[in-house]
Amino acid sequence: MKETLDRSNLPKHIAIIMDGNGRWAKKKGAMRIFGHRNAIQAVRESIEGAAELGIEYLTLFSFSTENWSRPQEEVKALMELLVQTILAEVSQMMKNNIQLNAIGDLESLPSHAREKLLETIQKTSTNTGLTVTLALSYSGQWEITQAAKRIAQKVSEGKLKPEEITQETLASHLDTAGMPDPELMIRTSGEFRISNFLLWQLAYTEMVFTPVLWPDFRKDDLFAAIDDFQKRERRFGKTGEQVNS
Repeated sequence: MKETLDRSNLPKHIAIIMDGNGRWAKKKGAMRIFGHRNAIQAVRESIEGAAELGIEYLTLFSFSTENWSRPQEEVKALMELLVQTILAEVSQMMKNNIQLNAIGDLESLPSHAREKLLETIQKTSTNTGLTVTLALSYSGQWEITQAAKRIAQKVSEGKLKPEEITQETLASHLDTAGMPDPELMIRTSGEFRISNFLLWQLAYTEMVFTPVLWPDFRKDDLFAAIDDFQKRERRFGKTGEQVNS
């Protein structure tokens, strides 16, 4: 599948909603955390596949603000798994020139998890290959609200006039400022919604929904989604004739 892809028409930024861990575990007759633990290989393969193609940005929806309402045992286990995974993968990130990034309300993370996350972000900050962004304690509505507050603060301080606020102004105050918007968003597990993920950034993103549960997701699934992306005509409000002229 990888060899058939058009290398001149690859998305610079791919976003993935990693869904289906709980259902995968249930099918195995196991607890939900079993699904989360077995999803690490899917993360590895997605990162490796993106890096092999030369994709510049990969954003993974890892933990939403709504996920805090899950049973505390599961939340605690997820936070411990986050730390374990970061520690286990940092050497590979350095070896493969991968930069780690994170967006979301990081202050809400347990101190130990936040500390290890920020340490790894700092350690990989000079890497120049694929940038992997973890969306943690994140929601699109929260992000836009935070951006509005930052802009309002500048207006109240006289640093910005209301009439000077543009779409670019808001985009520059989002957590993803400096990153291109995703051209491709993939959601696993057969659900057809974006679940409060990158609400501003997905305005013109091509979306692929796959029935594959996240722990079963592999490089070929990533390549298949990119192949689907490459078969689409992206018009951005124009007609097909205008795009192809």
